[in-house]
Amino acid sequence: MQQVNRVRRMAAVVLAAGLMASGCGLSGGGQAPAAGPADGQVTGTISFQTWNLRAKYSDYFNGVIKKFQVEHPGTTITWLDQPADGYADKLSADASANALPDVVNLSPDLAFPLYQRKLLVDLDQAVPDAVKEYLPGAWQGFVMPGQRDSYSFPWYLNTGPVFYNKKLFADNGLDPAKPPRTYTELRDQALVLAAKSQGAVAMFGQTPGIEDFGLYGVELMNPQGTKFTFNSAKGVELTELFKQMYDVKALLPEALTATYTGSGKKFMAQQVALSSGSAYDLKNFKTDAPGLYANIGITTPMTNTGKANMYLQGVSVSANSKNKATALAFARYVTNAENQLAFAKIVTIFPSTTGTLNDPYFTTDDGTDDARVRVAAAKQLATAVNYTPVSFTDQMKSILRNELANVMLGKSTAQQALDSAVAQCNKLLAA
Repeated sequence: MQQVNRVRRMAAVVLAAGLMASGCGLSGGGQAPAAGPADGQVTGTISFQTWNLRAKYSDYFNGVIKKFQVEHPGTTITWLDQPADGYADKLSADASANALPDVVNLSPDLAFPLYQRKLLVDLDQAVPDAVKEYLPGAWQGFVMPGQRDSYSFPWYLNTGPVFYNKKLFADNGLDPAKPPRTYTELRDQALVLAAKSQGAVAMFGQTPGIEDFGLYGVELMNPQGTKFTFNSAKGVELTELFKQMYDVKALLPEALTATYTGSGKKFMAQQVALSSGSAYDLKNFKTDAPGLYANIGITTPMTNTGKANMYLQGVSVSANSKNKATALAFARYVTNAENQLAFAKIVTIFPSTTGTLNDPYFTTDDGTDDARVRVAAAKQLATAVNYTPVSFTDQMKSILRNELANVMLGKSTAQQALDSAVAQCNKLLAA
């Protein structure tokens, strides 16, 4: 099940927008950052840019900045905050003008074009001891194609538990105590549900995204990160699995429309049996769909790899910063365990720091809706990975979605569609 659209918004909930594509004309040259550890005193003035956080979280960030400045006399942090809309364009303009802030909030897809321009500090070189402070999957999320090093301190994470309708399961031949945990189980259960309901109830409302290919165990790129490879036999297998479900109406026909966003409403109307979501959704169910809320089940996302998908934000340092030592120290401070835990307690996000998910806040279910979802999500984040390649743009996502729609409609075979998608994506990657 494609979870990117809804859970991606959840991952960036405090940003009031989904993660944006980051092509923006940034590929090309640029000054190479200095290799090796960054030396120098932690002093002086740096700029720190966030992504639509000032309106709701000024007190938190002003507190973090003040405390850092007290602990490091002689430092001044100038906080910049940009709107969600046009953030990628603002980064592009700053990069072109050599005016990138010293410390900048980035998602992996936004970090990639800046990395291509050699505008980000290689953290494994500059602060080689930092890697141990973060979850391996989170650190790996900012490792660039064909590289071993990371270019961003992992910041806050998110992932989506899956909601399902226990009553629809029970009424249509499925065991409500055993929701699907793999894609094969998803397919098998979807076929039973569609047959029993005579097509009146769909299992879910979206075609697979690139994350689903990763979750299925498909190798998305070659080891060098220079070519997409999801047109393998395993990729074809997943596509054909979805085709089987589509043919028996286990997948909403509207899911093939690029702009379709109504699967969540269909789930609330109890016409779809399974949907990804967040704690916010659970609150909405209680208010707007009490019949659904009374029968809601919570489970983990389907995965054939044993590892869930994570959505993440990071904090990078400009390679052209005139005060790298202070910038690195502050970026690391913002993302340390203490500050991430404090932030997670005021926003529905999760920390990326080692061991922090063991805090009782993430392990104790006190019976509230927030806690139910928080505990379920935290369990899977400890080993989760970001399956979306940093170089996989929104244009590429559209290509994949359109090719998969052709398969569902019988216009092409799974192999033909994936071959076409990979060829188009590789052409864009090489441009």
